[in-house]
Amino acid sequence: MPTLPWRSFREAEAAREYVVLLSLLQLKHGWRIPGLLRHTVRVMGQLQLTEGLVGYTLFAQPLAKRFWTLSVWKDEAALARFVHAQPHARTMELMTPRLRLTRFVRWRVKGSELSPSWGDALERFQIAADAPR
Repeated sequence: MPTLPWRSFREAEAAREYVVLLSLLQLKHGWRIPGLLRHTVRVMGQLQLTEGLVGYTLFAQPLAKRFWTLSVWKDEAALARFVHAQPHARTMELMTPRLRLTRFVRWRVKGSELSPSWGDALERFQIAADAPR
């Protein structure tokens, strides 16, 4: 699955700050990829109806069993509502035991600086991964 192009759901206000979320999901076993993709299609349907979503894109590295999401949200509350709503909540419940690694990086960005690029997002991910814990 190639990178899905950025999908916008609302216009960003130039002066407003938005929440950006980068997530990495890495499967333990490649044979779990078809199941993850089925869940992904369901969650994409949920995203289309989610209040507070500005936009998102997906990036898959199936040979490495790595799947990335990059999304922009009106605020933390909108992101939390999405995370705890169905089918996302059930998907994470089912998939978590099948994942070798999950990582999330959040940052804020002005609407005038949207849409985020994969290059910038992956650089932020690496900086966060290298930071002392």
